[in-house]
Amino acid sequence: MRLRVTKASSKADLVEQAKKRILILDGAMGTMIQRHKLEENDYRGHQYADWHCDIKGNNDLLAITQPDVIRQIHCDYLEAGADIIETNTFNATTISMADYDMQALSKEINLAAARLAREAADLYTSKTPDKPRFVAGVLGPTSKTASISPDVNDPGKRNVTFDQLVDAYKESTLALIDGGVDCILIETIFDTLNAKAAAFAVDSVFEERQCELPVMISGTITDASGRTLSGQTAEAFYYSMRHIEPASFGLNCALGPDLLRQYVEEIANVSECLVSAHPNAGLPNEFGEYDMTPNEMAVHIKEWVESGLVNIVGGCCGSTPEHISAIAKVVASLAPRQVPTLDKRMRLSGLEPFVH
Repeated sequence: MRLRVTKASSKADLVEQAKKRILILDGAMGTMIQRHKLEENDYRGHQYADWHCDIKGNNDLLAITQPDVIRQIHCDYLEAGADIIETNTFNATTISMADYDMQALSKEINLAAARLAREAADLYTSKTPDKPRFVAGVLGPTSKTASISPDVNDPGKRNVTFDQLVDAYKESTLALIDGGVDCILIETIFDTLNAKAAAFAVDSVFEERQCELPVMISGTITDASGRTLSGQTAEAFYYSMRHIEPASFGLNCALGPDLLRQYVEEIANVSECLVSAHPNAGLPNEFGEYDMTPNEMAVHIKEWVESGLVNIVGGCCGSTPEHISAIAKVVASLAPRQVPTLDKRMRLSGLEPFVH
């Protein structure tokens, strides 16, 4: 089955908006949470004060224990000019929550995070009805991989199955939809098999609920080799996932905009849908911090837009509302990428176009 964009739904406005203008995605959630310097007791809140293991670092749980912090981060990005904000659910699947023995809380976390983002987006939409804000329900890659062995001495070993991934993604997707998201964002994909499990899960939920939302796909090029962790080039990754007919396809994380550009162009040359990109604010320094300034990042993104590469842009690790504000300002008057015709895509791929 394919994931189809429902044109009749008002939530499909996201796709129509992205065809008319550059849409701004928000920036890093983790980076902003770090600014609050939260400690173990902050993560626990009164709800989990007696939890049996350490949970500091479980950022997704903050949707329950520190909702005001997460809500304010969403509002900061919306104030900076974001059109799309991402739910704080990157690690909210049962698989990733198992790291804190909180897998049973996955549904509650996803639901709470979606409602917080929905509340913030609706607040800003009410201020400017001509500029609607959207909520992307995030499905992260999980902490396990279906394609790669965790043991170098046993290449056939796997620490998760396809069916386990599907079950985890289904539970998250159901809760995100119940929380009121406008689209589903399967992001930071390093293993295509994980992404296929997520796509299958989302499609199953759509069929079960008799509803369809736009689906965004965003992969991760892990290093200068230009490949995902499971070994695909950006173009190969696109072709292996295009059958689900996503609303947008793109890349995020791992690299800054300077190093990511060539791979965004690779996808833009072949993509039959909208193209998104939200790179890191450069590469981390020796202290794990990101040094690319908002203006530097905006210069790179502006060139991407002027070159006709993208429809949706934002930031990943190290990016802040200041970065998003700078990006929003420089692309405000620029036209979005136009989806190329079949003939043009064939020429870019080195093939001869059909004779009409």
